[in-house]
Amino acid sequence: MNKEIVINEKRLLESFLELAKINGPSGSEKPVADFIVPILEELGFSIQFDNAHKNFGGDCGNLVAYWEGTDPTTTPLFFSTHLDTVLPTEGLQPIIRNGVIYTDGTTILGADDRAALAAYLEGIRVIQESGMACGPIELVLTVNEQPGLVGATYLDYSKVKSKDGYIFDSSGDIGQIIQRGPFSSRFYCEVKGKQSHIGLNPEEGINAFQIAAKAILDLKLGQLDPDTLVNIGTIHGGEMSSIIPGEVELVGEIRCFHKDGLDQQIQVIKDVMANAAESYGGEAIVRIEKKYLGFHSPSDSVLVQNAINAAENIHVEHYVTRTLGGADTNVLNENGLNCITLGNGFRNIHTVHEHISVENLNNGARYVIGLVDEWYKAHRC
Repeated sequence: MNKEIVINEKRLLESFLELAKINGPSGSEKPVADFIVPILEELGFSIQFDNAHKNFGGDCGNLVAYWEGTDPTTTPLFFSTHLDTVLPTEGLQPIIRNGVIYTDGTTILGADDRAALAAYLEGIRVIQESGMACGPIELVLTVNEQPGLVGATYLDYSKVKSKDGYIFDSSGDIGQIIQRGPFSSRFYCEVKGKQSHIGLNPEEGINAFQIAAKAILDLKLGQLDPDTLVNIGTIHGGEMSSIIPGEVELVGEIRCFHKDGLDQQIQVIKDVMANAAESYGGEAIVRIEKKYLGFHSPSDSVLVQNAINAAENIHVEHYVTRTLGGADTNVLNENGLNCITLGNGFRNIHTVHEHISVENLNNGARYVIGLVDEWYKAHRC
């Protein structure tokens, strides 16, 4: 940027709080879409919705918005985020204390990821108001992200014109540049023993809980190494305290930066479950469900270098890292888009203690402007 472009901090804060108060949990994002469509149309964006919601009973599809910028011949750049929150925000009462935005403790804040949406809108507004030269900007706003990147999975990718972009959706401060995300699979372990009555024929029973307990003890859980996580998150089984349980289901997931490492852990889980079942005379059936593929953008890639240069230009500390957390970034990359995740500055997400600093909120809008400016300088004809 030839000169520092100043954002309207008061407008940005008001925009974020207004967005946060809109109750739009997963599958019920229509009120959020209804709010932002008129804003985007006023900013000159063309609007499209897909029919992703018909696959999961939601009330709104993914929203794709495109603005040609001042130079439509330049390679476009997209920004993506999700419209849903993990829990309702109805009745949200924001409290700003020492430069940090909280709630009164009765709802989540919804900074995950309304903060990104507010930053995008403010950044675009300032770009237009300042007359800054730029190429096309596209917004890819997904629905039903929180339950497992569902909206992005069903996104109509034919509606997206851009091939490169950024997703502000991580708890790191503005300046965090995530170049790598994990492969992930969910596993379902159906453990079968033999049901019997504890008082009448206990000798005939095979306790499925004991099989499951042995498997859990024999498995290595948690962070196995810097590249791999394994977790068992739910256990379902049993009928009555007087009945030896004949079945129990364990559900968990694996995350790994490497596909071969993921496959290796899948085999370990199958072997451990089979051995535990055999030791008690039972049976274990393991079913694997792919969640998403990993992504990796090298440090010298255009996206990473653009993010570094933009951070330096707006004078925020930056660092390149990786995460075992999943985001729409995984699914978008899997479907041919080239994108990385950036820090957004929210903390304690998915809880009533969620918060974000005003500084991160402001830096988010400034970063949007910096990213667009750097992209245009590198890609203009």
